[in-house]
Amino acid sequence: MNQNNGEGPGPFLPRFDAAGLLTAVAVDADSGAVLMLAHMDAEALARTRETGLAHFHSRSRGKLWMKGETSGRTLRVVEIRVDCDQDALVLRVEPAGPACHTGAASCFYRVLNDDRLERIGN
Repeated sequence: MNQNNGEGPGPFLPRFDAAGLLTAVAVDADSGAVLMLAHMDAEALARTRETGLAHFHSRSRGKLWMKGETSGRTLRVVEIRVDCDQDALVLRVEPAGPACHTGAASCFYRVLNDDRLERIGN
């Protein structure tokens, strides 16, 4: 069996894009709610695995950041799931407070209704 065909166990060989990034989706480990989407470079992935706290690459600032480093609203990683192509991750996390910088529990707190955004949930 070819261990790199996505059909079974095998080595973790992340496939970073041309900018050196992976897409990472953080979901609440208990509820399954999507909390946020961010990007990880090799350093962010390594720090996340070392510390158990979600680290990301800020595209706007061009540097590593730990979620909650200033707010205290960290994301403790329970499990990292890897997609079949190894170019995207789902981080199952335990959030320490709201995940969104706006104070909402999730960054996905609006729904598109026709051409308008409407707030949902909290």
